[in-house]
Amino acid sequence: MGFARTCSVALVGVEGVVVEVQADLEPGVAAFTLVGLPDKSLSESRDRVRAAVVNSGGEWPQKKLTVGLSPASVPKAGSGFDLAVACAVLGAAERIDPRVLADIVMIGELGLDGRVRPVRGILPAVLAAADAGYEQVVVPECAAAEASLVPGVSVLGVRSLRQLIAVLADEPVPDEEPDELGRPDPLLAGLRVPGTAAATGMHSGGAAPHDQGHDLADVVGQRSARTAVEVAAAGGHHLFLEGPPGAGKTMLAERLPAVLPRLSREESLEVTAIHSVAGLLPPGKPLIDVPPYCAPHHSATMQALVGGGANIARPGAVSMAHRGVLFLDETPEFSSHALDALRQPLEAGHVMIARSAGVVRFPARFLMVLAANPCPCGRFSQRDTLCECPPSAIRRYQARLSGPLLDRVDLRVEVDPVSRAELAHRGPGGESTATVADRVRAARERASARLAGTPWRTNSEVPGRELRSRWHPVIGAMDEAERNLERGVLTARGLDRVLRVAWTVADLLGHDRPDATDVALALQLRTGVPRGVPMALGALT
Repeated sequence: MGFARTCSVALVGVEGVVVEVQADLEPGVAAFTLVGLPDKSLSESRDRVRAAVVNSGGEWPQKKLTVGLSPASVPKAGSGFDLAVACAVLGAAERIDPRVLADIVMIGELGLDGRVRPVRGILPAVLAAADAGYEQVVVPECAAAEASLVPGVSVLGVRSLRQLIAVLADEPVPDEEPDELGRPDPLLAGLRVPGTAAATGMHSGGAAPHDQGHDLADVVGQRSARTAVEVAAAGGHHLFLEGPPGAGKTMLAERLPAVLPRLSREESLEVTAIHSVAGLLPPGKPLIDVPPYCAPHHSATMQALVGGGANIARPGAVSMAHRGVLFLDETPEFSSHALDALRQPLEAGHVMIARSAGVVRFPARFLMVLAANPCPCGRFSQRDTLCECPPSAIRRYQARLSGPLLDRVDLRVEVDPVSRAELAHRGPGGESTATVADRVRAARERASARLAGTPWRTNSEVPGRELRSRWHPVIGAMDEAERNLERGVLTARGLDRVLRVAWTVADLLGHDRPDATDVALALQLRTGVPRGVPMALGALT
């Protein structure tokens, strides 16, 4: 009887579970049995592994073969177990020393010719292996750069099964024939899944396109909206832009990611892991270090927004926008069920998706930007009578955004139509992205110094109770906001959000604590009611 074992990783969302792959050979009629809750793609690995071993020069054992995936209670899915199954079988057949395989984690799909193909989720799988104490990982050669992002793990990238057999058996490593010049590498196809970005509105690079000429200086006018964008970036506050078509709402949203600071190492690993699981990680850029930008179409379903799927739950737009910007253009056109599903991730910073096989958790801490027209035709305004929509249609259109959802939005700004004089102005425009980004970075540093030693990083993350009890504004600064609470203009949640925005304004202006002016600007950004303070931050310094 021959027995060997090695390890692989089963992904549950973006979290991994190390799975022990065991192979047992016994005398009897030649058969191959795979146990341990495998899905359809994993059950088909029996034929892939057999063909790969034979085509790699190995001899397939003509005995009763049983391959077990332990723990058996954890569902396994995908083709990433192929490499581990093949090596466990070869170890049981004594082609490879079983002792060499015991402490190695192997991740990769096998082609029928023995080539090792990449799979989704390499980074979270290697992170799970490192957390479990494993120090050696074998991955496809084209995914080795992604796996190497995890510190403390020795990564071996292989292009074929016969190369791996030679390395494990301490034999000369054969050279693989290079692909023809000018032709795409077929092995890279496993890193990208066609069509997965369509529903979430992700760009091909998986990150914001702000390095391609998107500058805030291009936005004409819109002083109030520009101030709101800066405050949103500095404190991580959600933003609602309402105005007629062509006023610049989409331009402002597209330029917001460039104002955000670059991701830290920990944040980059979180974002990269999500994009790897979703199949959106570009082969030439294994680490995403800029805030992602996700703009799903208004026809997106609830599953496309928050995640889900028929069998295995996949991350949705809110997770793809983790640590970045989620832009919902024409928000009232989205399904009301899909919009209401955003409440939980807006509060918790993650999404919990329940399935019969278990519960999947996806990170979802994003900055949400909503954009909407004032009415179906988009021309409703208090200053003119161009709108022809009946009042009932306007009320019905605006009611598509529920009160509980809007109550979770910190900043609400009306975007005015651009005048002819503003478009024809040839003088210097507004501040550039670089200038605003410097102020945002300085404000974030002040907030980080104040929140040092706590689990929070930005003002928007601090619970209201903690903010009221540990960090106090100037005495009397919140009087006007509290009167708005008594009159019903603000809810209790809204009062806490005004205080958070006031701290962000104070950080941008360099104040130690929010004063009455900072709170007044926060109230004006929250309610849209003028409070007698200028909307340009530069005028308050």
